[in-house]
Amino acid sequence: MAESRPLYIGPRLRRLRRELGLTQQAMADDLEISPSYVALLERNQRPVTADMLLRLARTYRLDMAQIAGDDGADYARRVSDVLRDPLFADIDLPSLEIADLAMSFPGVSEALLRLHGAYTRESQALAEQRASGPAAEENEPVREAQRFLGASRNYFHAIDLRAEELSGEIERSGGAAAWLGARGVRLRFLPPDVMVDSLRRFDRHNQQLLIDDTLSASSRAFQIATHIAHTAMRADIVAVVRAAAFAQPITATLVRRALAGYAAAAIVMPYGKFAQAAGARGYDIEALCGLFGTSFEQVAHRLTTLHRPGEERVPFFFLRVDEAGNVSKRLDGAGFPFAAHGGGCPLWSVHQVFRSPGEVRTQWLELPDGQRFFSIARTVVSGEGRHGRTKVTRAVALACAAEEAAKLVYVSGREAENAAVTPIGVTCRLCQRADCAARSVPPIGRDVLADDYRRAAQPYSFAES
Repeated sequence: MAESRPLYIGPRLRRLRRELGLTQQAMADDLEISPSYVALLERNQRPVTADMLLRLARTYRLDMAQIAGDDGADYARRVSDVLRDPLFADIDLPSLEIADLAMSFPGVSEALLRLHGAYTRESQALAEQRASGPAAEENEPVREAQRFLGASRNYFHAIDLRAEELSGEIERSGGAAAWLGARGVRLRFLPPDVMVDSLRRFDRHNQQLLIDDTLSASSRAFQIATHIAHTAMRADIVAVVRAAAFAQPITATLVRRALAGYAAAAIVMPYGKFAQAAGARGYDIEALCGLFGTSFEQVAHRLTTLHRPGEERVPFFFLRVDEAGNVSKRLDGAGFPFAAHGGGCPLWSVHQVFRSPGEVRTQWLELPDGQRFFSIARTVVSGEGRHGRTKVTRAVALACAAEEAAKLVYVSGREAENAAVTPIGVTCRLCQRADCAARSVPPIGRDVLADDYRRAAQPYSFAES
């Protein structure tokens, strides 16, 4: 007869609780046990009983096999693999001690695994000499996801069509709350302390979609639409991700999240209605915000997606940066040659709008190769809604080709022909304009002129080629 061993699932139980957005007290109430017992289970100081497994599966609608996996054995195996690294070759590490560590101290085991994973990745990058140049980010998940979105011009036909259908269904149902209610899901708005640091959380046990009640109306609508996208459109999103066959699982996760956001925007701003309104209103972002109950950033983001065959609109490039110049989002539907590596040009107004928060600033841009673009930039703020919440101010910019600018409400009369343009570069390292006073580093391929007796107005003077 096989020996029956006690089952410890501490790390898995803690992970489940956090995924559900529950405190130990809330989980204890759901399972009708004490919070201290939940804490003991999570620390592997008590084994889980068959009755407790059944309660977990029934309460949170989970597969029993998914819960009952042996985390201790898995940690022991993974920790054992890590400790075979030559780095630890001179340390005596008996297998019994490793098993005891994994079973009794799962948090320490997880910390060890994370540290070794980070050490391994950095060692590999250094060995391949990728850490010192642009190639360092070539296979980085965020870059891989950005390349995928860029290659599609941020338009996904099947997802957009399905989202438009859903938008119609929701409208005919009388709104998102009624649509969700017809599917057995109750929509509730709760204060932040109840939400446990979540803006949106789905309570699977009680079939409730919980939304932070301090969010703005546009953010509430977007969070609700995102949940609908993750559930009603899951198959559509997964099909796109699987077809892409990404090199890294993390990339697939990032793209899946991006596509859910894309679908949410398409539900709130369905293609047909939005494209028609955008053209009729001259792409007036603030007017479109009022029409669709959305934020400035949401509308700007949606404007980059208007590439449906036969119903195309002005193609835009979208950029979001913080005050330090870090780029947190970049979407290209207009062929704007923004540098994937290195800083952007400080002469572009997207870096200057922080001086005039909330004000829309327009600018004509000319690249070194003569290409001209029209830019719209403004600050946006996240984190508003209640006292004490961290507010983050970023700048967003939309840019379109100069020949498309006349269709925009921001351009009047003959401005497109006579406007003063600002010469900018993709990045200083690639910009060969010798007379730029804003330059931070010399361009690639130019020798700095050695002249101890003359100081030019520009940071660098260059020898003749």
